[in-house]
Amino acid sequence: MRTVIIGLGGIGTYLAEPICRISSSSKSPRASRRILMVDGDKYEERNRERQIFREQANKAQETCVRLKDFFPNLEIEFKPTYITAENAFLFIKENDSVFLGVDNHATRKIVSDRVATLDNALLISGGNEVRDGNAQVYRREGGKDITPPLTFAHPEIEFPTDKHPNDLHCGELVEAGVTQVLAANLAAASVMVSIYTIWLQEGKTPHHEIYFDILTGNSRSATLPAVFSTSVKGE
Repeated sequence: MRTVIIGLGGIGTYLAEPICRISSSSKSPRASRRILMVDGDKYEERNRERQIFREQANKAQETCVRLKDFFPNLEIEFKPTYITAENAFLFIKENDSVFLGVDNHATRKIVSDRVATLDNALLISGGNEVRDGNAQVYRREGGKDITPPLTFAHPEIEFPTDKHPNDLHCGELVEAGVTQVLAANLAAASVMVSIYTIWLQEGKTPHHEIYFDILTGNSRSATLPAVFSTSVKGE
């Protein structure tokens, strides 16, 4: 069992420490002391207003080094690379709990498709625009979908038109970034941590998708398809 955090940017920078804190202290048999952080990007000075880092280095490496000092009882590792269809099997394995905080649908589809090949795995994905966003849960148990994959009801993920980070040159990487605010990043990370906490404590994932809006203060869960609702109620 491992916990894998993919994407240490706007959302991941606030997700990593709470996940490590929970992993370090949780008594749940579903919690893991092994943390893997994956990101091919590096921090830049322009990120400082809403991301946490000491050095302008690779995001996964910098976060890993920073948090190792705080959580010596955890085995924290990093991979300074982007997830691709070719390497996803190396980073996402059976029984992993995966947190996905990326900003492109191409990567979301790659990760969701990889989880679909596993018998047991938990995927919690978060994203946000300027003021609103969502968190999705894709859970597999015994080779079956307990909740829908990320592509369910999201054609923009099933048929992504954006480019994978590996396919962008430096200029496009800057242009592709959506203007965001700190509060929305924090909201997405908070929802993801809440979902994970419920799963650790009760072994349940009562929601498969939660939407939030920081301007209105509203949040709501998406209606679960009937084919999945029986499985969730029977947990």
